[in-house]
Amino acid sequence: MRIPRRRLTAGLLLLPLLSGCFASSGDGSAETSDSSGSGEGGRLRVALAFPPTQNYSPYGYDAYNLSRLGVAEGLTRLDANGTAVPALAESWSREKGGESWLFTLRDATFQDGEDVTAEAAASALTHVAAAKPAPAAISGVKLTAEAVGENRVRVSTGGADPVLPLRLTNPSLAVFSPKAYGKKGTVNAVGTATGPFELTEVTGDRSAALDRFDGYWGGRAQASGIDVRYVSDGTARANALRTGDVDIAEAIPVAQAASLDKGTVHESNTARDTSLYLNTRSGVFTDPGLRAAARAAVDGATVAEGVYEGSAEPAQGIYGPAVTWAAGKRVQPSGRAAATDPDGKSITIAGYNDRPELAETAQVLQQQLEKAGFEVKLEVRTYARLEGDLLAGKFDAAVVARNMMTDTGDPVTVLDSDFTCDGSYNLAFLCDRDVDRLVATARAEADPAKRQDAAMKAEAAILGTDAVIPLVHLKAVTGVRASVQGTRLDPYERELVGVGTRP
Repeated sequence: MRIPRRRLTAGLLLLPLLSGCFASSGDGSAETSDSSGSGEGGRLRVALAFPPTQNYSPYGYDAYNLSRLGVAEGLTRLDANGTAVPALAESWSREKGGESWLFTLRDATFQDGEDVTAEAAASALTHVAAAKPAPAAISGVKLTAEAVGENRVRVSTGGADPVLPLRLTNPSLAVFSPKAYGKKGTVNAVGTATGPFELTEVTGDRSAALDRFDGYWGGRAQASGIDVRYVSDGTARANALRTGDVDIAEAIPVAQAASLDKGTVHESNTARDTSLYLNTRSGVFTDPGLRAAARAAVDGATVAEGVYEGSAEPAQGIYGPAVTWAAGKRVQPSGRAAATDPDGKSITIAGYNDRPELAETAQVLQQQLEKAGFEVKLEVRTYARLEGDLLAGKFDAAVVARNMMTDTGDPVTVLDSDFTCDGSYNLAFLCDRDVDRLVATARAEADPAKRQDAAMKAEAAILGTDAVIPLVHLKAVTGVRASVQGTRLDPYERELVGVGTRP
């Protein structure tokens, strides 16, 4: 395959940025060890917690698996500081009027051998915009894209959008070859993306195989491929690492971390929270007084100490300490309803066991809420089996771990998708006029500092409804064999394996 000089040069320039023991990788993401090498490494064996739920469609959670495994990428990507940096686009500028941005593409090739053109990139974004439901990053945004010549793409949003380059970092907005797009909104990610690893074989929701894509614009990956296993049970993931069956295992349960060899367990700060979402649309928690009673009964400190054993801290709000500016701008909620007596009201709390701490957290909450006077039932499944019912509102409450900045790195986007009337991931089914107004104000603010201030006012309004009860702010616990180098520990949990990762 022809590799243009421009792309080869980019790859060579990238290599020095991928070195250093727990040093910056050039974008702020931590790496587990030195990642320099010849590029002739063997295959990596990786255990992931969450199996694909939509046959690797990029329009749902599967997009994050494609991103974490180095398969797919978009025009931009998010660095560890929450900044949009170049990916398939090497530069961009906001056009006059502020309603559109112009992105200049780099010289890159799809894994099927076709060139990445402006027409292909614009078509990919057009398909994203038509997806139902819309990915969280563009919820409420009228996104359009058109080719401008051979290597530039104009992206518009139907109104001024100061954070469009951040939106485009979302894994759901990855660019695939024209061959990937089928009828009825389907996307076939096998051999049609642009990343350093090519998805070549899929075995249902159990495993997948990836081969190195030698035509990657960012340089030749140092591992020859990746063998992925989806292991929902956290203890089984830890055991697979312990016995040497896998090289990397994500989401190691804190109860298992102490039993692993020293140097194989890596904690990293994330913007992920564990929270209790209360169904405000139907059932018991349509009553604000009963939501207030639930909030009064729940103690996040007990969860942090008893369940997460130091790998979490009690939540202060929606945004935790990984979002460094939040603490100094936080606004206290006001106007909360007074708690009313639960009087034996029966509720069902859903949780998923892909992250075992969530099942334990649900049990702790069951005890706390029963002590307050609720009758509590638990429904625990894998996330793949739970998601449909969660989105359909079939439970009174749900214990969910969510990276609150992963959609775009913009604090407003998650508020829009999770807590507004038209939000695409509104697990609390909150529809509150004041919340929608404050989120809309924050969404329209271009100045970064003022946008943060507006986001915190919206956070206070959301917390004032008691639709969500933040419990703890989490650290990611990743298991990595001592021999493995270059694993990417990303606070936004979008990256795990990259060009410099090798066994």
